[in-house]
Parts: sequence; C-alpha cells; structure tokens
Amino acid sequence: MTMTEFLDKSFLGNPISSWLVAAGIAFLTLLLLGSLRFLIQKRLTTLAKSTATIVDDLIVEVLESTRMVFLFVVALWAGSRALQLAPSVQRAVFIVTVIVLLYQVGQWATTALMKWLSIVREEKSGQGEALTWLSGIEWLGKILIWSIVALLGLENLGVDITGLAAGLGIGGIAVALAAQNVLGDLFAAFSIYIDQPFVIGDYLTVGSFNGTVESIGMKTTRLKSLTGEQLIFANSDLVDSRIQNYGRLVERRAAFTVGVTYDTPTAKVEKIPGMIEEVVESQDHARFDRSHFKEFGDSALILETVYYVLLPAYQYKMDIQQAINLELLRRFESEGIEFAFPTQTIHLESGDGDQSQT
Repeated sequence: MTMTEFLDKSFLGNPISSWLVAAGIAFLTLLLLGSLRFLIQKRLTTLAKSTATIVDDLIVEVLESTRMVFLFVVALWAGSRALQLAPSVQRAVFIVTVIVLLYQVGQWATTALMKWLSIVREEKSGQGEALTWLSGIEWLGKILIWSIVALLGLENLGVDITGLAAGLGIGGIAVALAAQNVLGDLFAAFSIYIDQPFVIGDYLTVGSFNGTVESIGMKTTRLKSLTGEQLIFANSDLVDSRIQNYGRLVERRAAFTVGVTYDTPTAKVEKIPGMIEEVVESQDHARFDRSHFKEFGDSALILETVYYVLLPAYQYKMDIQQAINLELLRRFESEGIEFAFPTQTIHLESGDGDQSQT
C-alpha cells in the first residue's frame, strides 16, 4: 500500500489525511495556548513584583488556575473543525467543550474572588482589623458563580431553564422574606466595611453602652466593656444608631476650674492665669488654650482653664491632669494663695441694734 493510498483510506467517515491535519491543528493549538499562558504568566509575575496594584496579581492567579484539561479540550475542538463528523458527534464535541469552558470560567472567577479576599484580609489584618465576615462574601460569591455556571451548562445541554430560573426567583424571594433580619444584618456588615465608621480596637459609645470593638461578624458586632462583659449588637442596630467613636480621637479637650478665697489680693488673682499657663505648657503632650477669671462664686473666685491633651488615650489625660494639679498645689503654696472651700458667714444682730459676726 502506497502512502497516498494509506492517506486516502477512510476512518470514521474521514480520510487518514484529514485525521492527521486535525491532529496537527490540535497539537499546534495546544502548543500555542500553553506557550501564551507561560509567557503572559511569566511577564505578569515579574511586573507584579514591581507594582503596587492588585490587578496584575489577580491575573497571575487566574492564569495559574487554568487547567490542562481545558487546553486539551480546546485543542481537540479546534482539530475537530477539520473533520466531517456526524451531527450527533459534532453536538457531543460542542457540549463537552462548552461544559469544560464554563467550568474553567467558574474556576477563574472563583480564583479571582479568593485572591481579592486574601488581599483584603491581609490589608485589614495589617491595620488590626480582622473582618471575619469576609468569609460570608466568599460563601455567597461561590454560590453565585457556580449557580450561573450550572444554569448555563444546563441550557447548553438543552434543558429549559426558564421554569427553573422562575422557581429559583420565587424561592429566593421566600427565603429573603423569611431571613430578612439576617440579610439586613449582612448588608449592614457590608455597609460597615465600605463606610468604616469603626474598626477592631476602637472604643465606642452606643447609647448608654460603651466598650472596645473585638470583632465584626456577618450578623453581629461584639464589644468588650470596661467592666469585662461582652456586649453584642446586631449590625443593623449599629448602622441605625448614633455612635461615638473615641478610637478616632486625635486629641482630647480638657477643662477644669480653680477656686481661691475672696481675701486673695487682686494682684495675685491676676497672676494665676499666667501661672496656670506655665504649668500646662510644662507638661509633655499638652497644649494650652486659655485660662480666665471666670466669675464670682458663692464662696470663691472662680478661674476656668481649657487645654488639649495630644494623646487620645483617657489614661494620658488623667496623668496630665494629675501632674497639673500637683504643680498648682506647689505654686499656690509658694505664692501664699489659698484654695477656697465652701464657707458661710452669719451676721447676728443684738437687741440694742449692735451687729456681731461669726
């Protein structure tokens, strides 16, 4: 048998020459796709190391998730185009190719989602923000991706998905109505993530409750109060509440009053605001604002002082206030200035009209 006769010999309705051409096309397609994947992946891996964007990192991860079976099926499909196949065989090849393609697309989408969530977790944990509810996004994202893949796969298999989609829609509405509180808390968690009114470690006051944020979950946010117990709030309640976030403090305003006796000479009263300013300015992490002789009290001359503590923690405020109070005690003692305390003067009038004082 000559080579020409061998190549003209028919196999499954196609000459051997057509099968060889199909095999060549499949091989070249596989080689081309594999080479492109390798070159692009290598190039982007190098680029990703020198850039701060996450797009190239996502593309690298997506390319690495490409399955060899996907490349083989695409190559076989390309080779099959050179053959004259029966309609049923062509349909089978098409269905297999589409199913493998849909699976690969789902794998790419899942990998991109997981990589993005991994980057977010790393960034937030670096800021002390452990967003545990990110696992909820991962769960919902996977369900959405693979539901779309399954529906598209069924449609390409010839299944009428109109009724199924309608049923899923009605079922989804029923589930949403039954779990509206849970979904409300979940969307509130997304709102907290996007708006970031607070993060892990912030000290909050919510109504009459206060504490430090320990965790932000899909349904609840948990705070630890100063007395040690755990406070649990639904995320939707927090979003609807007025929150005081002391974790965002840059500096604290502090004010105090001092009362001196009425018999303090005017010259010494005039010196007190300047004296207080010197004492406040001598403290590290304190900025003086003002000090004034404010008013005549019932039993004292009242002076009011305002300053700012440049550290947010309440402990630092009290440490600085204590240091100011002790230094003022020393200054007043050295200047002979007396602090006032509540006193009462009673005037008694005798029967002959004379007055005596006690």
